[in-house]
Formats: sequence, structure tokens, C-alpha cells
Amino acid sequence: MSASVPSPVLLETRKLLKQFGEFRAVDHVDFRVQEGEVLALIGSNGAGKTTLVNLISGLLRADAGQIIFRGADVTAQTVHQRIAAGIARSFQLVNLFDQLSALDNVALAIFSRQGKTRKLFSLADADRPVWDEAMAVLHLFRMESKARLSAGGLAQGERKLLDVAIAYALKPRLLFLDEPTSGVSTREKAPIMDTISSVVRSERISAAIIEHDMDVVFSYADRIVAMHQGTILADGTPDEIRRNERVLTTLIGTPETRG
Repeated sequence: MSASVPSPVLLETRKLLKQFGEFRAVDHVDFRVQEGEVLALIGSNGAGKTTLVNLISGLLRADAGQIIFRGADVTAQTVHQRIAAGIARSFQLVNLFDQLSALDNVALAIFSRQGKTRKLFSLADADRPVWDEAMAVLHLFRMESKARLSAGGLAQGERKLLDVAIAYALKPRLLFLDEPTSGVSTREKAPIMDTISSVVRSERISAAIIEHDMDVVFSYADRIVAMHQGTILADGTPDEIRRNERVLTTLIGTPETRG
């Protein structure tokens, strides 16, 4: 076992509860994300993964419990307040504007972050720093050669990366990604994850990935949290999860671990 001191906790939930009628989608869950880690959230259909992330990102209101981010209680905050605080989620953001270029799409996120909403569709040329920053973001995601192409003309893998780049442009401290490799070919998965992993690790962004591809999970996650029936089934390193009989029996032994 490693003797290293664990990183500070960036986000934690305390006894978080969400019910839909009598069904407890998230059942008094204690969950944490540490500074600078890449975490994978796995579980079968209906395990509660998406509901948990919806609660943390503000799309759903908790019935009970707390959400603490950087030491502050954000349980009652709106989605936009949580984004401003540093929580971003790739697919909760504005969908790609397919008629606009990849560069324009990233610039829109930067304008939004800066509160320049009146310029979202005027795309003022006077804001040269915005365009420079947008190009720098695309460079980080190895997409600068696609900057002038319309988002609608990008391949699926490129669209996935652009979606993450837009979330990154909001300058989050914690980034939730929902199946960033779904819908792409097997050979595209490693390059996409290599790029995402390189960016979040070099920028010290904490990332929590909802993922069903176990090859991706075990290759890129520092820690894995497995959910089952609204609760945390297991929480550990990839090696610990590989040896966890409950996880093997309940999740990894099943044909699918999506949810």
C-alpha cells in the first residue's frame, strides 16, 4: 500500500439522497473527488451514476444531504453558480453549434465564462484575446488544424474532443465527462483518452468520468467508484477494484456496465 499523503478533497457529498417516488436513485451517498485525480464512476443501468452527477452539477435538487465543493456548501446553488465555482460537465453545456466553426464554439464558451453574453452571436473581432485563448484551447486538444471547420463537419471522435474542449474553456476545477469515448471506433478511443488525460493532468484539473468501457476505466483512472442500486458498492484503485469480488460478480461480470 502506498505511504504517500492523499491529495486534498476537492468535492464531497454527505448522505446525499434523491428519490423518485419510492425509488431511491441515490441513497444517502458519501462520495468524494480529490484534487488532481482522474476518477471513473462505473455501474450497471439504474445504478445511480447519472443521478449522482446530476445532483452534483445542479441539474437535480437533492432531497437530503449536502454537496461540499472547495469547502463551501453548494447544495442550493444553481447550475450557473456551480459552473462559476468551478464545476463543469461536458454534456450539460450548450450543444455544439454545428453551423459554426470549432474555433467559434470554443470562443462562445469563453464569452459565456466572461459574462459577455451579448456577444455570443456577434462574435466581435475586437475581442482578440478571446480568439487567441480559443485557439490555445484547441491546440491543447490537438484540434488546431480543425479550427476553421464547421462543428457539423467533424468526425464523431473530433466532436467528442470539441465537447470536452468547450467544457475546459470554462476553466473548471472539476470536470465531469459522460462516456467520452461512446460512439467512436475502438482505435479512436485511446487517442481521445490520451488527449483528455494529458490536458486534465497537466492542468491539474480533477476529472470524474462516467464510463462503461472497462478497458478505458482500468487504463486511465487513478481511482474507481462502483455504484449499485443507488449506493457505493466499492471505492478503490484499479488493482483493488479488479480484485473486489462484489464488483466482479455484480458489475464486471455482466455484459454491460452502462447507466
